[in-house]
Amino acid sequence: MLDVLTTARHLLADSEAGQEAAIATIIAAEGSVPRPIGTSMLVEAAGTVHGSLTGGCVEAAVLDACLQTLSTGNVTVQRFGYSDDDAFAVGLMCGGTIDVLVQPLAAESALMHVPEHGAATAVVLRLPSSDGDRSAGAAVIGTDDGHEADVSLSGTLEPIVGPSALDSAVRDVSAMIRGGSTGTVRIAAPDDEPIDLFVETRTPPAHLVIFGANAFGRALVEAAGPLGHRITLCDPRPAFTDPKMFPGAEVLRQWPHRYLTEASEAGDLDARSMICVLTHDPKVDTPALVVALGLDVAYVGAMGSRRSDRDRRSALREAGVDEAELARLHSPIGLGLSAATPAEVAVSILAEMLAVRGGHTEIEPLSRGNAELHRNPRRPSSIGCRRR
Repeated sequence: MLDVLTTARHLLADSEAGQEAAIATIIAAEGSVPRPIGTSMLVEAAGTVHGSLTGGCVEAAVLDACLQTLSTGNVTVQRFGYSDDDAFAVGLMCGGTIDVLVQPLAAESALMHVPEHGAATAVVLRLPSSDGDRSAGAAVIGTDDGHEADVSLSGTLEPIVGPSALDSAVRDVSAMIRGGSTGTVRIAAPDDEPIDLFVETRTPPAHLVIFGANAFGRALVEAAGPLGHRITLCDPRPAFTDPKMFPGAEVLRQWPHRYLTEASEAGDLDARSMICVLTHDPKVDTPALVVALGLDVAYVGAMGSRRSDRDRRSALREAGVDEAELARLHSPIGLGLSAATPAEVAVSILAEMLAVRGGHTEIEPLSRGNAELHRNPRRPSSIGCRRR
């Protein structure tokens, strides 16, 4: 929802006074579904659609629901799923089920106060209750220091949950924001029925650090762009670090090991960060990897042949890196996809990083076995991934 709200804000600001739009958001999902919880679709009064919930399965039905909401002003929750009993019913062909919140959106809505950039943000929506109340409240919450900040929620949440449920709401919503979670939470109200809230959080993007201003580094920057990471490319050679050659990346002329030390001290690296050493130069690789393998990051990979990998590991042992740290090193970097060109190598590196993030220890085609089609965001990831 958060990304679509940026589009909505510009759309409503440029439209005629009083014009509204409707927004449909996946608030719950079961089984195999094509898009994650929090995905939204924006519909203008004229029927123009921005975004997609399912890639086509139920878009027409959601469009009709949005236009109906614009007509009535009601907030509704609708369920879409697959039914073997009615093959022609509107539903998800992938077999899953989604609950979709459909609500009108006006320029004066609280949802229009979501910042485009800067601090992490959460949106909290009160869902329609079962007693026929079709109204809903909304709140936008900002934090001062990303998802680790101490968030004061009382003043923001009280208008949508009331005083009796406020303490419980503050506790549960704060926990979701700190964990970067998106989903629904049920709040106990002492003198009334429970209150259902939908919470979507936005945490800063994961940081992808690439060492090596070469063809492989350029290809990886380009391939990683659509994934939404913050990308930093670092190389100590001034002649190779023209920012125009690496659009979408922050380009730094600095020794990699020094950059990692400074970035770690500044809080620019966290447990989601990924480090790719593509310099293929021992005097650059070894000190960078000594620092990288001592950091609490999600992924550390290094390019080179198997002979280079053996020499590199020996040099790292001599530099004091222990076996537990060496076990975290993905070298040679990437999955065994018979990649040859820089673009193909970039795909193999990103594939390995996705596998590591998903906690996969073995990789096989989806056409074989029973591997899940979509990542389960609640499952913790491990650092292991078997390479061929």
